[in-house]
Amino acid sequence: MKKLFASLIALSFLAACTTPPPAPPKPLPKLKIGLALGGGAAKGFAHIGVIKMLEANGIVPDVVSGTSAGSVVGALYASGMNGFTLQERAFGLDESQIRDLSLMSGGLVKGQKLQDYVNKLVDNRPLDKLNKPFAAVATELDTGTRISFARGNTGQAVRASSSIPGVFEPVMIAGRRYVDGGVISPVPVDAAKELGADFIIAVDISSKANGSNTPSNMLGIVNQAVMIMGQKLGEQEMTRADFILRPKVGKIGAADFDQKNIAILEGEKAAIAAITEIKRRMLEKQKALAQ
Repeated sequence: MKKLFASLIALSFLAACTTPPPAPPKPLPKLKIGLALGGGAAKGFAHIGVIKMLEANGIVPDVVSGTSAGSVVGALYASGMNGFTLQERAFGLDESQIRDLSLMSGGLVKGQKLQDYVNKLVDNRPLDKLNKPFAAVATELDTGTRISFARGNTGQAVRASSSIPGVFEPVMIAGRRYVDGGVISPVPVDAAKELGADFIIAVDISSKANGSNTPSNMLGIVNQAVMIMGQKLGEQEMTRADFILRPKVGKIGAADFDQKNIAILEGEKAAIAAITEIKRRMLEKQKALAQ
């Protein structure tokens, strides 16, 4: 009896030893992170601070979309510049490098200087040859249609995206006229989604039309008018972002290029304050995609 009992124990032990170990947990899918950079003229330097802090905390966007000022920063970032290189470029930027008045069009800014400036910094590469997928969002003037430029001349696409009506001449591309993307898509979340992003971080630098903003110069007035036009549409589009950053740049005017250091700092502060929550939401999205 004792031998039988010992044999049963031995068999049980052997059976336990041959039980396969539990399968390792299924790895979470890698997120394709999208960064949607909104328009806001001189406030756009805040995007640089956001990029710096995201990268410093291991959040590196895979695709980028930009409207107006966001398209300028976005194109340079997608070309391979990191946040610190972008900051160096910003501090070295003289407004005269990107502003060219045309007397033939009543003193409007032509935008050719901006186009040439961007193309020089991206080594004259077209949009589809940049280091990261990038789209510059503009508005087709004659139809009011949103267009995302993801192929073609990089500087020209940025110029179209940045052509504030009444300040810049409309840009002619393939027989169609384009103006600032902020008219219809102030923060280009949908363009980032079209580039394949799973998780979109939107950066909203616009000043809301609430009676507290009183721009005094022409650029500020026209920029606010564009912002008012796109505000409702922009609010709807931003609901499709996974996280929205709003740097506190409301006191910086559209033409206050001398406050670029303050804008960059505000971008840094906004991103740092949100890092923990962004990572938490990223993990949630990964788990949801894994199901």
